[in-house]
Amino acid sequence: MSLFNNTNKNVSMGNVNKGARNAQSIPFGSEQTFDEPAPLSTTEANKLIRNTYMLLSMTLLFTAVMAGVAMMIEMPRLPWYIVLVGYIGLLFLTHILQNSIWGLAAIFALTGFMGLTLGPIISMYLSVFSNGAELVMMAFGSTAAIFLGLSGYALASRKDFSFLGGFLFVGILVAFLAGIGAIVFQLPGLSLAVSAMFVLLMSGLILYQTSDMVHGRETNYIMATVTLYVSIYNLFLSLLHLFGALMGEK
Repeated sequence: MSLFNNTNKNVSMGNVNKGARNAQSIPFGSEQTFDEPAPLSTTEANKLIRNTYMLLSMTLLFTAVMAGVAMMIEMPRLPWYIVLVGYIGLLFLTHILQNSIWGLAAIFALTGFMGLTLGPIISMYLSVFSNGAELVMMAFGSTAAIFLGLSGYALASRKDFSFLGGFLFVGILVAFLAGIGAIVFQLPGLSLAVSAMFVLLMSGLILYQTSDMVHGRETNYIMATVTLYVSIYNLFLSLLHLFGALMGEK
């Protein structure tokens, strides 16, 4: 289930942050800002990768905590347009602050907000489906396996997946518009198709972003983290939606 489906009404722009491609990398926790850089050396690229995965782990943990809080207080699902405005606004703020220490605060605000939207969705699956806990764990395990497998492959093989850029841009745009259509016109079949599309697109985005870090094209660990986080978030929701539709027991 992606952010674009008629079940949870949450919408995400996917990879709109890719415009930050030329931002300068900064040491983890630094307040310095920089002008546009040359591509990173191998040593700098490795440091960027370490910082990215460290920050990604922290943001995913924070998302899980906020999702747990939302479930504990029985927070209702937010309308999809509120989620969209909140997501885009916080994403834009993170982009603006990416070369500052405040970029870290912005990314935690973004991922915390997305965690709050995730809690009610998980609660819904647990209450609607008798095997809801199994569906959630299947989606979680599949997401982890896909991310670790694809990212590990890109790191180990060092293949250049930059050729995927144009396809991913067009695909995410089409999926976004189709997702809006599925919400507005209440089309469950189209919603499932969008979720399937997002599984493929987010898998490609993981390869693309990891390749950019390996080859030094991505120079900012905050924006690299945002891209991978969005990929994982959408991948999890898309798989959860598909598993619920295909294997959910009411």
